[in-house]
Amino acid sequence: MKISIVIPVYNEAERLGACLDAIAAQTVAPFEVIVVDNNSTDDTVAIACRYPFVRLVREPRQGVVHARTTGFNAARGDILGRIDGDSIIALDWVATVQQLFREDHDLAAVSGAVNYYGMALSSAVDVCDLFIRRRIARLMGRDVALQGANLALRRKAWLKVRGDLCNKGDLHEDFDLAIHLVRAGYTNKFDERLRVRLDFQRVNMGWRGFNKYVWLSPQSYSQHHLTSQRHMYPIVIFLSAAYLPLKLLHRSYDPELQRGTMKQLFSAAQPTTVRPNPALFVD
Repeated sequence: MKISIVIPVYNEAERLGACLDAIAAQTVAPFEVIVVDNNSTDDTVAIACRYPFVRLVREPRQGVVHARTTGFNAARGDILGRIDGDSIIALDWVATVQQLFREDHDLAAVSGAVNYYGMALSSAVDVCDLFIRRRIARLMGRDVALQGANLALRRKAWLKVRGDLCNKGDLHEDFDLAIHLVRAGYTNKFDERLRVRLDFQRVNMGWRGFNKYVWLSPQSYSQHHLTSQRHMYPIVIFLSAAYLPLKLLHRSYDPELQRGTMKQLFSAAQPTTVRPNPALFVD
């Protein structure tokens, strides 16, 4: 079972090296790794080219939906893995993907658990995040959403639905993919054995940008005239209210001490990386 890993990137120079190092350290090597550059202006491309196992593809149309599609279309594996440029996959990620699809021949796509790095009290945040993902998966059943930073799907399922996808902004492209897979009769699921670590950079978007991002979750379902979004409203309300504590936890993190400090919290230094809302950068 050949696993292709697709990584859409836009100005990911600060994190991409760690992402690719984690792929290089896999217990089972992937069949191929495709980095899709979406008009980066920093050293993203140079970093990707340092890794001999990386195949670089370019997508000039701005937007992760376009970069995702270009990467999936270029992939040749039986299973298409998808992560972000700041995803640090677990050492057994490829092996786990193979196991999950061998266990369930009806499985079309799967997303997994997320742990966070670069923020204070990350273990507590991880517990809350897992609780939310488990709850959403239980309540939504076959309509469960996929997460682009940690997902895998069968190539034959991608080929079946790619022409039906909503290639536009103002929705989460990974949610849109999940919705159309279900409409085509496929099965998606959440499995926490599939694990990645992410930097919670979304809080650097500012309160307005962060809220616009999280509220796209129910909107992505309502745009498809589904009622499943009702399960998401408590979650997005909670995340909106938790923005300031999350921002403080992220800002106070000292990478040298690997914990939060008051000195770091009140440091004049501002975040070097601000991840844009991927749904709002589409031409």
